[in-house]
Amino acid sequence: MRRQTPVAILTGASAGFLGGLLGIGGGVILVPAMVAFLSLTQKEAHGTSLGVIVLLALSGAIQYAIQGNINWAVAGGLAVGGAIGAVLGARLMMRVPTRRLRQGFGVLLLITAVLMFIGR
Repeated sequence: MRRQTPVAILTGASAGFLGGLLGIGGGVILVPAMVAFLSLTQKEAHGTSLGVIVLLALSGAIQYAIQGNINWAVAGGLAVGGAIGAVLGARLMMRVPTRRLRQGFGVLLLITAVLMFIGR
């Protein structure tokens, strides 16, 4: 556990920095990093990421709100839908085999990367 603490702090700092800079969810960075560097299972990494993202998102959102860069009407609708989707997704995740979960996460990252690269 002691050896993991500095790695966890560095991983969290990297996820927070990139999340704040690029407006991405920290899970994009946290999940692969926790599996690779902190020896968490894929499912543990997903759950841990969601727990951590609450603070990462709040910290970043405060900074964006101070600068007037949040559309609160859109944020409200996304929050309601996101909360419902998170509950359903977490329930489904427990039924999906770890290998398939990892593959699905990888495919999602690839699709996101392609869409970002082509400007969509």
